[in-house]
Amino acid sequence: MDERSTAPRKAAIYLRISQDREMDGLAIDRQREDCENLARFRRWDVIETYVDQSKSATDRTTIRPDYDRMVADYLLGRFDAIICYDLDRLTRQPRQLEDWIDAAELRGLALVTANGDADLSTDGGRMYARIKAAVARAEMKRKSARQSAAQRQRAMQGRAPKGMRPLGYAVDGEVIRHEAEAVRAIYDLFTRVEHPESLRSLARALSGAEEIDGITPLPKHTHTVSVERAAAREQQGLEPRPIVEDGPWSPSTVLGILRNPRYAALSTYTPKFAQADGKRRRMWKAQILRDDAGEPIRGQWEPIVDDETWWKAQQVLDDTERVTNTSGSTKRKHLGSGLYRCGYADEETGEVCGRKVTGAPRGYKCAGHIVRSGAAIDDFVTTVIAKRLARKDARVMVEIPDGGPHAAGIDSAISDQRARILRAEADYDAEIIEARDLKRVRDAAEARIQELEAEKLMQGRAGALSPILGVDDPASAFREASLDLRRQTIDALATITLLPQPRGRKGFRTESVVVDWR
Repeated sequence: MDERSTAPRKAAIYLRISQDREMDGLAIDRQREDCENLARFRRWDVIETYVDQSKSATDRTTIRPDYDRMVADYLLGRFDAIICYDLDRLTRQPRQLEDWIDAAELRGLALVTANGDADLSTDGGRMYARIKAAVARAEMKRKSARQSAAQRQRAMQGRAPKGMRPLGYAVDGEVIRHEAEAVRAIYDLFTRVEHPESLRSLARALSGAEEIDGITPLPKHTHTVSVERAAAREQQGLEPRPIVEDGPWSPSTVLGILRNPRYAALSTYTPKFAQADGKRRRMWKAQILRDDAGEPIRGQWEPIVDDETWWKAQQVLDDTERVTNTSGSTKRKHLGSGLYRCGYADEETGEVCGRKVTGAPRGYKCAGHIVRSGAAIDDFVTTVIAKRLARKDARVMVEIPDGGPHAAGIDSAISDQRARILRAEADYDAEIIEARDLKRVRDAAEARIQELEAEKLMQGRAGALSPILGVDDPASAFREASLDLRRQTIDALATITLLPQPRGRKGFRTESVVVDWR
């Protein structure tokens, strides 16, 4: 250690620890004591102590608030000396070290360490600092490589990743049933065809700000986990950490649930290249580990959703034309939107449009063909369908399946084949397989699906309509049913075609709505 400076200096003390698991400050206090002793020995006036607790200096993207504040204060001239316990407490980045060496050489900054290993005021001290920083960085990279190899090996064995538990799974990997039900509901409501929920509406439902069938409000997940960790620390006789406040769920959290392959029991590993658009947002599909045949490696834990559902969610999320809105709801608001068909006929060819109409502010439209008021049309269709359901033969119009285990097995097999197609399409988009491989997988899967669906049809067609067709008064049940169930009933029984409103005629005319029974 150099002799004491003859000129008094204004000094800053910088203290840092990468990970303080106990958050009791004892490790920081040990550094503080040695640094303050050195300041007294050199007779330096400590103007401020800067502390970054549980902040890594290895990752250059990590924000160290007090370090940044110290740099700003130095540039303002508040001090001309820095004391830290060890050089790697100050920085592990060679670029940052060179900045401090420049400050020592060009501006007279005195930077010393309490362990006596570095003093940037001398040539020898600067050389030692550079060597130590290079060695530390090399060791950090070796350690990172060892940890990455261990994590990849763990994932290749299908073992659950470490870290904060996801919603639905306990720390030991066991399924938490009530949370798993919420996860399944999120996937089902987001991927259903007729009226999918948005990320925003699902977040509001989880927060209790909106009622959605199938979603039970839950405390914010970070709050739940912090409560569990506090309880565990208390059982160990440790001081509990602050508990994260409960609050509303965010759409980004719902997005993370939908993107997480773990829910389909797909083993994952996050390589450094798994980033999107240069950002640190991870690409979930790039995390999925595969065997030599290109098939995903299955995790050794119970899946919460099946493969098809997970891949279907990825398709929806990846669709750049996915419908989003400020209200957070993508529910159908019209009985016939996406159900009724356009009956416009070309005057020259006589060809009928046949496309499904969309909802308009006051009714339905097909761009360039028809614009119709909706209330009268919906009343007419509802009356016609209800009359048909009131007939004695209503319950045999569509055979109701028994819903036995054989039917469930067929559904599962169909789901597996659809998941194969979705997975192959994603692999093709990621340039993992070629077009001929995609065609081979798709053709084989579609052929098997056709066989399975034909078998399923033998089991019956309308299990979803049993709340209407399976009661004593189907007509009344239909009128009182939800919009979704009424739409399913109409679709199962008939095709509704809307003709253009006759020119010069006002008011609703029944002949402008064609009902073709199936």
